[in-house]
Amino acid sequence: MAQLPVLLLTDDDVLWQRWRELNTSRWLPARGHTFADLVRWQQNRRQLALIDMDSKTLPAATSAEWRPLLATMQLIATTSHPSDDAGTQAIGAGFSGYCHAFAPPETLSQALEVASAGEIWMGRSLVTRLLRMVDQRLPAQASWASHKLTDRENDVARRAAVGDSNLVIATALGITERTVKAHMSSVFDKLNVADRLQLALLVHGIGQRQAA
Repeated sequence: MAQLPVLLLTDDDVLWQRWRELNTSRWLPARGHTFADLVRWQQNRRQLALIDMDSKTLPAATSAEWRPLLATMQLIATTSHPSDDAGTQAIGAGFSGYCHAFAPPETLSQALEVASAGEIWMGRSLVTRLLRMVDQRLPAQASWASHKLTDRENDVARRAAVGDSNLVIATALGITERTVKAHMSSVFDKLNVADRLQLALLVHGIGQRQAA
């Protein structure tokens, strides 16, 4: 697999040393210190960057200054003090991911892989929060391609779409977590969705064309 250039933007030398532990056979890291470095990265037609949002020189995630960059780049926002509120704001602003700045290198690498593929990386608690927000604001649709699923897959899909974990689903349905995972894999395949957030949007009437 070819190396991908990634800008590691932080003014924290300790964090920089941590980020340098990323697998260099996959990632070609360059260091940035300021917002201007990120702009130059974009001008050089680079697209991927890991951003330390705790850096004092950077605008807030919701600032309009990010918009021209987010339109063409995959930026992952990180912080040493993550919260679901801040994560929701970052994802809503257009960032391709949100995670702890000092997450293990393997986790950061997974986040970069997801972002480089055009998807969104989020921690489990943030995903659950967003699923529950979707469920509260949008009623489930009577028809959402559920006819493609078995009765048990339908039960699993509906519970997953409102943020229930595999353990909660398994306990509620009297099955094992392994069985839940198997059902979820089948649901994703049959409905042509990549994750629980896409499933939730489908269940609530968004994305029906893709699954029809």
